[in-house]
Amino acid sequence: MKSLRKLLFPFSILYGGITVGRNFLYNKGWLKSKAYNLPVICVGNLSTGGTGKTPMIELLVSFLKENHKLAVLSRGYKRKTSGYREVLLNSKVEEVGDEPLQFKKKFPEITVAVCEDRQTGIEKLQPTSELVLLDDAFQHRKVKASFNILLTPYDSLYADDCVLPAGNLREPRIGAKRAHVIVVTKCPNNISPSNIENIKRKLNPTSKQEVYFSKIGYGSEIKAANQSKPIEYLNDKKFLLVTGIANPKPLISYLKKRGLTFEEKSFPDHHNFTTSEIESLKTHKLILTTEKDFMRLASLKDVTEIYYLPIQTVIMNGEEANFKSRINKSLREFH
Repeated sequence: MKSLRKLLFPFSILYGGITVGRNFLYNKGWLKSKAYNLPVICVGNLSTGGTGKTPMIELLVSFLKENHKLAVLSRGYKRKTSGYREVLLNSKVEEVGDEPLQFKKKFPEITVAVCEDRQTGIEKLQPTSELVLLDDAFQHRKVKASFNILLTPYDSLYADDCVLPAGNLREPRIGAKRAHVIVVTKCPNNISPSNIENIKRKLNPTSKQEVYFSKIGYGSEIKAANQSKPIEYLNDKKFLLVTGIANPKPLISYLKKRGLTFEEKSFPDHHNFTTSEIESLKTHKLILTTEKDFMRLASLKDVTEIYYLPIQTVIMNGEEANFKSRINKSLREFH
């Protein structure tokens, strides 16, 4: 597969040239980016695949919702509707997408909306919101975010990659210069100071950019719709792990390190489960899944025992307070 992708490198040059040209037109103002009179924080990445945007949005919501009338705006990937739609607690995944529904159920006090046109979405939210978090919109140049958070996974840095189709980048690495903060996600617990410095050299941030490192924090409980149990409940039990995320390897590794016994069934990211797949899953007595997948598999609770394991982004090296302070500083400067 890698050899095949190398053959596609000429197409990557063409694709990269197109995206560089597009960004040049936006940077010069010949294509218009719209700014707003309320702060807009964008969370995104240069690469395709999972970089940890969902737990990062949840981290931001957790400390910003106390002092701001907050809204989260997402495209609502793979939903079967179009246009602007507010996410309600009784919304269905097919209507709004799995991650927006997850945001709403976890933080029912905030406004969550989906709209493929981010300008339209922000304009709809503006009258009732003081701050908008944009999910996965780093390449959406029609909106001029007041603060950009760029994510890159520890084991797949954008600095080591090239643009599609030979690589996995949506735009060339120079696009990272638009970020105010860069977060290296999914780091191992024991990342060394020398490794941190090596990664920073690779990323080559500007003097105005700050680089943080984060890891995945797993919950101590597994949860269902109306109950939770300690993760030790899974000890000495055989269960099926069902994932429909971009990279299930960290979760699989974590569960194996706990000595748990399970089968794995992996699906593509944001997978819409078919009727036959649901029927097949019903034959299993105990299922563990991700929080995002639980949004699409919650109907199984009536016929089988199904739980999800919550995760969170943890800023490492004692830098969480500095990270939050940097975000709050940007909000003060906006006003």
